[in-house]
Amino acid sequence: MPPLLYEKRDGIAYVTFNRPERRNAWDAETMCRLADAWQDFDKDDSLRVAIVTGAGDKAFSVGADLEQLIPLWTGGRAPQNDWEQRAVSDRTLTANTLMRGFPMYKPIVAAVNGYCLAGGAELLWATDIRIAAEHASIGLSEAKRALVPAGGSMVRLPRQVPYCKAMEILLTGDRIPADEAYNFGLVNYVVPAAEVMPKAEHFAKVLAANGPIALRKIKEAVVRTSGVPLNEAYKIETECAQEVMQSEDAKEGPRAFMEKREPKYTGR
Repeated sequence: MPPLLYEKRDGIAYVTFNRPERRNAWDAETMCRLADAWQDFDKDDSLRVAIVTGAGDKAFSVGADLEQLIPLWTGGRAPQNDWEQRAVSDRTLTANTLMRGFPMYKPIVAAVNGYCLAGGAELLWATDIRIAAEHASIGLSEAKRALVPAGGSMVRLPRQVPYCKAMEILLTGDRIPADEAYNFGLVNYVVPAAEVMPKAEHFAKVLAANGPIALRKIKEAVVRTSGVPLNEAYKIETECAQEVMQSEDAKEGPRAFMEKREPKYTGR
């Protein structure tokens, strides 16, 4: 089995880290497959939403494998296969893996079923709706290893939670339990372990039934206006709204409501 599974079902992309024996740490193949999965998800018009999770009941992901991937990046060992050669030579790989190098405007649901640390947490900040198991914990351990979380955390995290909590997570490197993460808005729901995927799939199905253009443009407006002065932000919002209003889906939604039937959205 590959270290990352990518499946498509009913308009939903399922992205699953598949190294449970390593707490779903990322080796070079995982990174490459994840970057490719996001690229495919972004381009496939049949896919409306993605769920990202980890295999097993111990971890979502603990990020880069300290024994395999980090020594490769630091020059501690030479590439031994094509995956590792790509991980060394492709300068866009890490950014694409964490959706830092290209705009991802389709919604993503995270099903956090255990440890969500380092790169796993950096990926979490790039998702939109987050469901965590009661036993899950979240943290950025980079500072403890004399490293920095440069996969977007130093930019994204302070924009998503109160400054002091962001700095606590960034500077201490300590894990925080799921219920604490919920208390200051880092995750949407904390549920028993057996309910994590059903809850994530519930949201994915709700989103998949909504207008796909509207979903993308809502997320695009939120992302593009972050930190932008109000006058410029309103222009971006108007631009996104106009694109939605010109779509066939924007006609279909109200028409279906008036005709008391389910809408049939085409993404056009």
